[in-house]
Amino acid sequence: MYLGLDLGTSGVKALLMDDSQAVVGSGHGSLDVSRPHPGWSEQDSSHWIQACEAAIAELKAAHPKELAAVKGIGLSGQMHGATLLDASDKVLRPCILWNDTRSHAEAAALDADPRFRKLTGNIVFPGFTAPKLAWVKNNEPTVFAAVAKVLLPKDFLRLWLAGEHISEMSDSAGTSWLDVGERRWSPELLAATGLDEKHMPSLVEGTARAGGLRAELAAKWGMSAGIPIAGGAGDNAASACGMGTVGAGHAFVSLGTSGVLFAANASYLPNPASAVHTFCHALPDTWHQMGVILSATDSLNWLSEITGRSAGELTGELGDTLRAPTGVTFLPYLSGERTPHNDSSIRGSFTGLAHQSSRAVLTQAVLEGVAFAFRDSLEALRTAGTTLTRVTAIGGGSRSRYWLKAIATALQVPVDIPADGDFGAAFGAARLGLIAATGADPLAVCTAPATDATVEPDAGLGGAFADAYQRYRALYPAIRAVTA
Repeated sequence: MYLGLDLGTSGVKALLMDDSQAVVGSGHGSLDVSRPHPGWSEQDSSHWIQACEAAIAELKAAHPKELAAVKGIGLSGQMHGATLLDASDKVLRPCILWNDTRSHAEAAALDADPRFRKLTGNIVFPGFTAPKLAWVKNNEPTVFAAVAKVLLPKDFLRLWLAGEHISEMSDSAGTSWLDVGERRWSPELLAATGLDEKHMPSLVEGTARAGGLRAELAAKWGMSAGIPIAGGAGDNAASACGMGTVGAGHAFVSLGTSGVLFAANASYLPNPASAVHTFCHALPDTWHQMGVILSATDSLNWLSEITGRSAGELTGELGDTLRAPTGVTFLPYLSGERTPHNDSSIRGSFTGLAHQSSRAVLTQAVLEGVAFAFRDSLEALRTAGTTLTRVTAIGGGSRSRYWLKAIATALQVPVDIPADGDFGAAFGAARLGLIAATGADPLAVCTAPATDATVEPDAGLGGAFADAYQRYRALYPAIRAVTA
């Protein structure tokens, strides 16, 4: 048995997987986000431990024998969070989360230093960790002076589980302190924020052992002391391990609240100018790139709220046959956009509306707008040297066959639909736990799920979608010019 723990923003998931990689059961513990000021987003790190306790207690109640048989543990978690500890490992303040934007001025200042993009391969976004420490230094100097260790959220869980300060490459790549090509901390980037390597955890690959389970917790849960804990991964890299997206050319499109076009790479291919994320993967000598759009299913949910119809009702009105674009275009920038614009102030729009623009026409435009946003990410990945020949669809939005047809036709690549199963971050973490415990070949473990169906691009509508995409592309600069 193997245990995967995924520390998300809204909760902790604990997943049990057997030797054949079948999911045996899972438990959950809930989390809340604190927003004390506009743009702030924080969590009390002690709540992560409570949520993890709750998730494991649920597993133990349902599967005590299987939990007792666990031979390896893997960790996954929300990225970028700044957990600040003093010299006795006491937490100094609530963790500043990935979606906190208070450090936008500090991020801009660090991004203006050419060393950051050169060494990290990424723009310094306000959500990343380094600008948060710069903000603490500027606004909470007493706290900053007491900082002995900076840990990412899942690595704070590891400290509790194993008593060690260890991180791994995929999560650390999102701090703006990692030399992503060399897979090591950069002393000069740390120095630029008033820190050095002593403030950082040691680094291992995601597949390597990174501590063992403390005897006290093992006794409490009926498990063996010292069980290896894998380095693990940041949430997107862990999901990729769960999906088998680990070899060059493998890719998935995630239609969640936000959208991700994720591609695995066998080499380091940065392209910060187009706001592509280029991070280390959880597997050695592997990197990945992500195009990120901020409002994927969020765009459809917004329309659902306005129209008083559920998302399923709206997409159901379109039927299963892909329609030609109508001339109504939707820009899905409801909360700004990440790739390729890195623009937090741009906002969404409908253009081309007419008397005959029905609810179904608006729904169609929203689905196409998100599909074209993914096309923007695809073009950004191409600029960085990544070519995709097919993608696998995951996330709640992938239940809409119409939406997948629009995405396949906009991207001009087939979209595979996986057979039912749990391929999320907790499953990927459990796989990493298996590799760390057994020394198994990562590529043999992190295989892709069976494909249930494939959605091909609509050959007859390829030209119409290409024309509609060009209209979509032309709108950003026009709308940007009049955005307050």
